Amino acid sequence: MTEFSAVDMACLRGQTLVFADLAFRLKAGEAMVLSGPNGSGKSSLLRVLAGLNAPFSGDVSWDGENVFEDRQAHADRLIYVGHLNAIKPPLTVRENLDFWAGMLGNRPAVADAMAAFDLTAIADAPGRVLSSGQGRRLNLARLCLDDRPLWLLDEPTVGLDVASCRRLEALIQGHRDKGGMVILSTHVGIDVPDPVTLDMARFSRTVDLLDGGVR
Repeated sequence: MTEFSAVDMACLRGQTLVFADLAFRLKAGEAMVLSGPNGSGKSSLLRVLAGLNAPFSGDVSWDGENVFEDRQAHADRLIYVGHLNAIKPPLTVRENLDFWAGMLGNRPAVADAMAAFDLTAIADAPGRVLSSGQGRRLNLARLCLDDRPLWLLDEPTVGLDVASCRRLEALIQGHRDKGGMVILSTHVGIDVPDPVTLDMARFSRTVDLLDGGVR
């Protein structure tokens, strides 16, 4: 069975050690919810798990193989949705999804992606005129563009109304039912059945490596 794991992981933000001794193990079909106060390292952890930043120490592995030994292979197995919407303002909703679909390799999925997040009626609206909720739905619609096993979602519910949260919940459950994995951080209630919970406060550190001070 596919497994995604981290062992003895530590992470820096600038010269500050944000967390240390972090470990988890996630299997196919499971979801992990990151909890903890602002600044505890949830976004930093997701960026490391996406392969965007290397950990200060420790290992991140997919089926026992260190993901940083082949970053492209790891990038090809995941979709990362950050807390900022990656939207090109001059492009329409459809054109933004066409752009992402070209990168992910599944252009025929654009219509389904728009339908999944109720974007069809505004398909020709440019990104610059979208509301915060519409922009967030457009950003999340990327999840429908390719069948990749690992989803990493940073505050995915920000700006979403109740109906859109329900759509996201259904999408996450469908992904898990097919054996996919989901790791997400959120401060807003979202129904994720039987999650693994990772409390970032357990691993939080505030150490300035320049002066060695611990706060």
